[in-house]
Amino acid sequence: MMADGIHIFAALAVALAVAAGSAHAQRAPELVPPEAEPPVDIPATPEPLALPPEPEIEDRAAALDALFAALAASGEREWQPLQQQIQATWARNASPSMTLLLARATRAMEAKDYPRALLFLNDLVRLAPDYAEAWNRRATVHFLEERYGHSVADIQRTLALEPRHFGALAGLGIILDRLDRDAEAYRVFKRALEIHPHLEGARAAVERLAPDVEGRPL
Repeated sequence: MMADGIHIFAALAVALAVAAGSAHAQRAPELVPPEAEPPVDIPATPEPLALPPEPEIEDRAAALDALFAALAASGEREWQPLQQQIQATWARNASPSMTLLLARATRAMEAKDYPRALLFLNDLVRLAPDYAEAWNRRATVHFLEERYGHSVADIQRTLALEPRHFGALAGLGIILDRLDRDAEAYRVFKRALEIHPHLEGARAAVERLAPDVEGRPL
């Protein structure tokens, strides 16, 4: 989801759906979550065009490590700015043209013009296959259009590139929950909380699923 409208991975609508108990759809056995523990409440991502230039890879990795460490130890007053800094770092791209494509896709998503957003994101993942946030945004579009198989495939690509992407993990948990795959959803939501302990929607989902799941093998 993006600024004031679409949060990373359907933040507001999805968080409410999880907290209330997601509407269950038919099972889809072909959906297989990532083996590395594998898209809750994610506030708006800063506008991509306003971001500073992408730092060197080593500096970016070190900055993310520090931000995630601070997020894990943060209290109620500190976590939101840290989350926004992490999201801003994910959204950055060294190429101005890639940043522009992401901005255009974001605006189309905010306008609920999902076919147009998908055109931009298809180009983006083709031109920048190592750009994790491009895969995450496309996963969001597929999710909003209820193409869960496509969404899971893009979430897997996101997590392969950025294993700590709590937005992608939360979205994966939501999809699995909707497909009645309780044990897998429970595991994914718990993993998201290990990374980001302030995801209230994920915490509510864990509490709802725990009585049933903890009584049988995961």
